[in-house]
Amino acid sequence: MHLMGTLSQDIADRKDAHGPLSESPVVPHRHPISSSIMIADDNELNVRVVRAHLEHAGYQRFFTVSDPTDILPTVYREEPDILLLDLMMPHISGLEILAALRADPRFFHWPVVILTAATDHALRKQALEEGATDFLNKPVAPEELVARVRNILNMKFYREHLEEQVAQRTQHLLLAQREVVHCLARAAEYRDNDTGQHVLRVRAYVEIIARNLGLEPEIVQLIADASILHDVGKIGIPDAVLLKPDRLTDEEYDTIKAHCGYGYSICSNTILEVDNNEDCQGGNHCQDASLFLQTYGSPLLRTAATIAATHHEKWDGTGYPRGLRGTDIPLEGRITAVADVFDALSSRRPYKDPFPLERCVAMLREEKGRHFDPRLVDVFLGHLDEVQAVQQRYSDE
Repeated sequence: MHLMGTLSQDIADRKDAHGPLSESPVVPHRHPISSSIMIADDNELNVRVVRAHLEHAGYQRFFTVSDPTDILPTVYREEPDILLLDLMMPHISGLEILAALRADPRFFHWPVVILTAATDHALRKQALEEGATDFLNKPVAPEELVARVRNILNMKFYREHLEEQVAQRTQHLLLAQREVVHCLARAAEYRDNDTGQHVLRVRAYVEIIARNLGLEPEIVQLIADASILHDVGKIGIPDAVLLKPDRLTDEEYDTIKAHCGYGYSICSNTILEVDNNEDCQGGNHCQDASLFLQTYGSPLLRTAATIAATHHEKWDGTGYPRGLRGTDIPLEGRITAVADVFDALSSRRPYKDPFPLERCVAMLREEKGRHFDPRLVDVFLGHLDEVQAVQQRYSDE
């Protein structure tokens, strides 16, 4: 399948999964009456009184605890919508329970209302500092209890609704960013038709390496998606040079090398400044890559800019455009270098036939520690079954 068809189908599949960008699915707003309420007080009479007031208001789902040592286990097990917590209890105080809950990310914003007869302002201040949502004085006034519980639950559900909307909009934004990346990749393909499936194979090889390095799944996807644009700068290379079937002259090779800077500029809207001083080839004194890759915008395009600028750098410092060495080269650039060169070796190009797998493997091994990060070569070659599956799936034939 042609690259355009493959990417168009991929985008269509993503739209089916997430819905059109203009849509924002309505999240049902929960009514407080459906909430689960936990009441924790070492005095069982207090528990029964508070529960009775709330039942009279229509609430039906309760978890009640009179043993302070059972409070945290019950919270973790049941995850109620709100906790009404006594402050002064034996064995473990309400403040200690509150501190433990706020230390858990799941319960950092979770509603905890303190029930207390204490009038000590310092104690109340400490409870607020520990993250108490509100206070109710004992003996509890029924109207105030019901109103405060209702208001707090409404705020909780509204916040959750907003969080879901933000998550949905973020997913839509990520989809839009990936579509932009695919569009740019298609534009580059039009300029270099002889490598039709090249960017898709490179993306798949990058994913193999990143995943088997043990990177987080979202980082794996980020680097893989961004790698599609590694050669987008070839848009700025003249056809006479880009499509030349014969060996390039030194001048033409210098022209080709400019695609790294073009790609960086396309993805970051920033000009890549290259120090032409010969000393820069040494590596140790070259600026950290992060210093010239500080761009603004989405993580996807920032990563694509990094890859475009550094995928021709070499482990020993003899690459271009900046002569970075070793780990001065960003990881995403080092990963893409292995994937890009392997695909160039194993694919048909205007100037060469594809090399057999054995020769490609031998050449990668030969360049360990020179062109490539040795660890990345080992990871890549350790999963040749996945590599061969990619070659079959995205064959140019």
